[in-house]
Amino acid sequence: MQMLYNSDSYAVVMFDMSADASSVGGADSPSRGGYEIVDKFARKEIFIEGALAQSFKEGVEALIETEPSEEEIDEYLARFTSLMHQPVVLH
Repeated sequence: MQMLYNSDSYAVVMFDMSADASSVGGADSPSRGGYEIVDKFARKEIFIEGALAQSFKEGVEALIETEPSEEEIDEYLARFTSLMHQPVVLH
């Protein structure tokens, strides 16, 4: 788990669960993982993986090349808010 981004509005955490010999599927299994995006104001989050996570990663990489402001990054993350249905619950 690695915090990638944290602003007043959003937080993004990357989860990389690499397969190893002791995991189900063995050493030949592909690595799994994804991104958790949290909308702090709406108090909702989403976990994305697979093709959507790859698309998200590519979009972020393209955005980073332009040296974006915090507002521009937040605007990009706002594209995912309509997918967020899981409320943030603190333990």
